[in-house]
Amino acid sequence: MRIRPLSVGAGLVAVLVLAGCGGSGGSAGSAERANAPVASQAPARPESTGADEQDEQETATAQISTFALDVDTASYGYARRTLQEGRWPEPDRIRPEEWVNAFRQDYEQPPDDGFAVHVDGALLPGGRDEAVLRVGLQTRATEAAARRPVNLTFVVDVSGSMAEPGRLDLVKSSLRTLLDQLAPGDQVSIVAFSDEAEVLASMTPLTARADLRAAVDRLTVEGGTNLESGLVTGYQEAAKAFRPAATNRVVLLSDGLANQGETEWQGILAQAKEYAARQVTLLTVGVGREYGDTLMEQLADNGDGMAVYVSSQQDADKLFTTRLTATIELRARDAKAQVVFNPSVVDTYRLIGYENRALTTEEFRDDSRDGGEIGPGHAVTALYALKLKPGARGQLAQATVRWQDPDTREASEAGKSLRAADLAKGVWDKGTPVRLQVDVLVAAFAMYLRERQAFGLDLPDLAEHSTRLAALSEDPMVTELTALIDKARAVD
Repeated sequence: MRIRPLSVGAGLVAVLVLAGCGGSGGSAGSAERANAPVASQAPARPESTGADEQDEQETATAQISTFALDVDTASYGYARRTLQEGRWPEPDRIRPEEWVNAFRQDYEQPPDDGFAVHVDGALLPGGRDEAVLRVGLQTRATEAAARRPVNLTFVVDVSGSMAEPGRLDLVKSSLRTLLDQLAPGDQVSIVAFSDEAEVLASMTPLTARADLRAAVDRLTVEGGTNLESGLVTGYQEAAKAFRPAATNRVVLLSDGLANQGETEWQGILAQAKEYAARQVTLLTVGVGREYGDTLMEQLADNGDGMAVYVSSQQDADKLFTTRLTATIELRARDAKAQVVFNPSVVDTYRLIGYENRALTTEEFRDDSRDGGEIGPGHAVTALYALKLKPGARGQLAQATVRWQDPDTREASEAGKSLRAADLAKGVWDKGTPVRLQVDVLVAAFAMYLRERQAFGLDLPDLAEHSTRLAALSEDPMVTELTALIDKARAVD
């Protein structure tokens, strides 16, 4: 359902509007975190603090939950690698929403260029009026042949740290793969950076593919990591060749371990702000065993983009072949979600993840406020942990998503509600949708690694559910998740 924008005011509280999940865009009010690389040794396992990702909110005083949408997946990609190496992921690098959004969903696609909104949920075990609510947002996929042309500016880290196997060699292989996927109407420029930035290829049409391959072959390791110089130069190249009828995107490929020039994301984006404001979006592609997660994630979230992490050629192929259109195109700009809970049904709620996507209630319909950039065929999922009022009946909540057209900036909204009676009677019951169970499982595992709290589950419980769901879903990623849980049990 597409709705005209509503005015902001007291009526908003009366109208239940539940909202979807986080976006590629970040909140300017995000808490600042240190830009330190992920430790190469397994960090100490976290003790339970009694606190969860978001503070529990009472609906009597905080009825509305608002945040920018997010399709980042880097947190899951990096944690998967650390677990496969027998290391416990660093807790503050675990963002549960990125884990859930890394997994396939089965939401129905909308018929137009907006969002389809899906809302469901289930009661949690224990009979204590606790439930999980899922809000799913889905954009329509685009066939590769139907996508608009792209201007891609690749900014490639060639500093000394990229000499590690699986860094620059993986980046070069990925670029060659991508060049084979692009069409004659596309254009590419390549910038390399170490101590300084160097333009290896100005914006070049794909009809000169051989020249671009030659530029990739010239990428060699040397010097320090002046990421600021590389990214600013990349934005300058993208701005010079900007095409209004094309998708214009800067793609940063790096381990994120900046050690020269400006090294904080705020300063780097301040230098590039003029160019980033010209509808040039950012994709950060992280590589390496040690990885500057915070820098790469915050650059993407605050640079109208998304953050991913690749550790293998298989990851790169998926990003640049099967998911190419979703990776480089845009379906919606500044997408935001808002959830309004019915205080007569819901006592308290807690959003799982999305800490650095939080917005105020008023910012939902403030179109000058940054949201998330979402591509075609993307699914975004948010999970809420709820405490229901005993015997509660009636409308539980309604989800609303607001976004702007990538070209015209016209704002639109879509929404859907859920009644308490529509909650599945048990999250792990046979009749509960398998994909809902998988999402709860994935979020619970991330929460356990981060806070040692997982909807009352421990690692053996998670392993049992994962084994069952891997068989039911026939999803290789769920099978992989089972192996990751086993890895975590081995180092627990």
